[in-house]
Amino acid sequence: MCRPGWAQARVADRRLRDLTRMRRVRDRIDREYARPLDVLELARAANLPPALLSRRFRLAYGASPYDYLLTRRAERARTLRLYGARS
Repeated sequence: MCRPGWAQARVADRRLRDLTRMRRVRDRIDREYARPLDVLELARAANLPPALLSRRFRLAYGASPYDYLLTRRAERARTLRLYGARS
């Protein structure tokens, strides 16, 4: 028989694995923001369907992978504009 706490433990384990997978996707976006990235490529690397990747990424970080990528690029452009000419 299945103990009552086992189902909760399995759900918690799955959520932890999902968050780990989303962190890897986010880290890849942070590393390769200058390259042309799309959700399909990120989903293929994460071994998830693109719609599921977008849903889980939004749950984890509050933005879609594409929105996160655009935000990262805008932050980098601001940094270069402020400090690029000084170095």
